[in-house]
Amino acid sequence: MLNDPVVLILMYFILPLWLAAGFADWLCHRVSHIETTSGAKESVFHLIMLAEMGLPLLAAIFLQVNAGIIAFMIAAFFLHEITALWDVSYAVKVRRISPIEQHVHSFQEMIPLMAILLLISRHWGQFQALFGFGPETPRFDLAWKEEQLPVIYIISIMTVALLFEIIPFVEEFFRGLRANHGKLAPTKAWMGDDESPE
Repeated sequence: MLNDPVVLILMYFILPLWLAAGFADWLCHRVSHIETTSGAKESVFHLIMLAEMGLPLLAAIFLQVNAGIIAFMIAAFFLHEITALWDVSYAVKVRRISPIEQHVHSFQEMIPLMAILLLISRHWGQFQALFGFGPETPRFDLAWKEEQLPVIYIISIMTVALLFEIIPFVEEFFRGLRANHGKLAPTKAWMGDDESPE
C-alpha cells in the first residue's frame, strides 16, 4: 500500500494541506474578532463541519474502504457543503469575511472532494458496485484495514489534528460564549439582515 502513489499523495500532501487550511481558517476567524461579531453561534457550525469531515477521515484511516464507507464519505461531503453554505449565509450578515478567508474556504471545500475521488480511484470496483455496476458485490461491513497505516503516522496526524483543529475550534466556541456572557451570539447578530456587518 505504501508503494502506491495515490496513498502517498493522500497521506503526505492532501491531508497535511487540509489540516493547514483548517488552522488558517481559525486564524482568519480570530483576526476578524469572531467572538464579538458572530459569536459562538458560528463556531457551532465550525464544530459540526469538523465532525462531518473528521468521521469520514477516521473511517479512511482505520477501516477497509468498501461501498458502505464510500457512500458514507459522499453523504458526509454533501452534508458538509450544506452546513458550509448555512455557516457563510449567517456569517456574512454580521462580520467581514476577507478575501484570504474566502480563499481558505475554497481549499476546505475542494480538498475533501479531491481526497474522496482519490480514494474512489483506489476502490473503483466497490464504487461501481455501490450503483449496481461492475463485477463486484457491494460490501457494507465495517472491518479494520487489512494493512494498517504506520502507527507513527497515525499518532502524528492525530496529534496535529488535536492541536491545530480540535483544540483551536473548541477554544473559539468558548471564547465566543465568554465574550457574550454565555449567549451563543451578540444581540446584534440575532437581528439578521437589517444589521450591517462590522
